[in-house]
Amino acid sequence: MAIPPHLPESRLPPDVVLPQGTPAAPWSCPVRAVLWLQRAPSPLPSSSPFAGRVRALAVGALVDYLESPVGPYREVLVGQQLRGALPLVVHVPFIAVDSPASVAAGREHWSLPKTLADFDGDLATGDGWSVRVTPRAYGLRFPVRAPLGLDQGSGRATTRLRGTARLARVEVEVQGLTIGPWLGSGTRHGLVVQGRLTVPAPSAR
Repeated sequence: MAIPPHLPESRLPPDVVLPQGTPAAPWSCPVRAVLWLQRAPSPLPSSSPFAGRVRALAVGALVDYLESPVGPYREVLVGQQLRGALPLVVHVPFIAVDSPASVAAGREHWSLPKTLADFDGDLATGDGWSVRVTPRAYGLRFPVRAPLGLDQGSGRATTRLRGTARLARVEVEVQGLTIGPWLGSGTRHGLVVQGRLTVPAPSAR
């Protein structure tokens, strides 16, 4: 499925050929993740159908999929909270992975604008952009159950993360034409999580 690249960082290189026939939802995957909250001071580009429909609250994540229907892979993403949506529902304008099969599945089944990235430790890099996520966890581990709505314009899906977590201070360093000024760099409040992430197919709103 073709996804309009409303952010230049989401464009796929023209020579990339994605696999066909990727596994459909639901996906249920063991994960390790760093999650954080922050303000997103810049609006989405006017070319996005969600421009003007999001709040200034952003949810970021660096995720290790230990297993998945397309094998292990890594992912970095940022979503913004939709206005008037309860419980929390986000729109994801930027998401990058190191798996062409995950790119294909995300675009086909969830309308996610996945692009390709290289990951080295806490650093993700793509064509003209980079995101470094360095967590410093503290305190005792506690159980977490976190439903989160996802809306990409083709329906809504409620993802569910179940596992254990620790509080964390998360240093985020962002560079890029759009995501750089949009997210900026700094220390965020977040979680370091280990558990299972379930992502169903979108349903009508």
